[in-house]
Amino acid sequence: MKYQICSRCIMDTSDPEIQFDADGVCNHCHKYDSRSAVELKHGAAGQRELSELVERIKADGKGKQYDCVIGVSGGVDSTMVAYKVKQLGLRPLAIHFDNGWNSELAVSNIEKTLRKLDIDLYTYVVDWNEFRDIQLSFIKAGVANIEAPTDHAIGALLYKMAAKHGLKYLISGGNLETEGVMPTSWLYDNKDWKHIRGLHRLFGKVKLKTFPHYGLMHMVYYVFFRRIKFVKVLNYAPYNKSEAMELFRKEFDWVPYSGKHYESVFTKFYQAFILPNKFGYDKRRPHLSSLILSGQLLRDEALREVDLPLYRADELARDKEYILKKFGLSESEFDKMMAERPHSYRDYPSNKWIFENLNKGILGMVKRFAAGQRAN
Repeated sequence: MKYQICSRCIMDTSDPEIQFDADGVCNHCHKYDSRSAVELKHGAAGQRELSELVERIKADGKGKQYDCVIGVSGGVDSTMVAYKVKQLGLRPLAIHFDNGWNSELAVSNIEKTLRKLDIDLYTYVVDWNEFRDIQLSFIKAGVANIEAPTDHAIGALLYKMAAKHGLKYLISGGNLETEGVMPTSWLYDNKDWKHIRGLHRLFGKVKLKTFPHYGLMHMVYYVFFRRIKFVKVLNYAPYNKSEAMELFRKEFDWVPYSGKHYESVFTKFYQAFILPNKFGYDKRRPHLSSLILSGQLLRDEALREVDLPLYRADELARDKEYILKKFGLSESEFDKMMAERPHSYRDYPSNKWIFENLNKGILGMVKRFAAGQRAN
């Protein structure tokens, strides 16, 4: 494919499925515009909807120790959720999944934030031998979605703890303004336990006994029988990343990271080394494109930022040595895996058809609901 970059954001043909219109604007921009009309609820109607939602959450949680569950990683989005739910007068239980890769800075940011906000924390420390084996399975498989096991386990824990405490609401840090762009060709749905388990069965060695997970039947139980739902509270008001970080510095003595999701040592190495070197994916492009489309960053500024090196040489050498030692890999073993042909998630077992149609159905329901609200 001839190289082309979007004239509006900075997504380019490193996404093999990207499409451009006659003006050179990409499909990610058009998709963002369509989603923003439905998902962003910044006006008076959105505030009324949020107030009604908060009252339902409080009513459902009456007499219980908590009324909702949130996930915390020490990153900007999850910190904003913790701050927001306390502003709204909710009583959250914070859940943290410790997969063995936390940076000291992440641990410190979580502790300072939750202590200041007076939020209880439940931390699940995964069995390292199991988790190491799952991550190595994804690396050996040559797929790009190596972070899927972490994201899946977080979702499983949120559902499990909500059910345990009889709660119906999971307050998510997912939001359109900082995460609205991500090529589906780069990653795959982390809810698909069949895909994660299938890769592990092909390439893993350790039996999974304690790894948090949920399959399709678990989802049916949690969503339809327990009536547990995710709420993207950050879509109900303008969410500016830079302003949020400045607020956290003042309120919690929170210290920023060098990149999105870099609160994890492995995530930093994965995004800044494995993805660009093995797959040609620079995750700064979708992250910065989201900020362009939400009006938080100028395109020229994003282009200058994406031209900066992903890693300083000394940091790369340090992180690579640490990660390979923790994985129990020699440099030659790792380099061999990096040199092997990349694979798509489509090359392995999955419930792709089910999840694609499920996501389309959910999006259709949201659009129909929004259209009905506007008509009224």
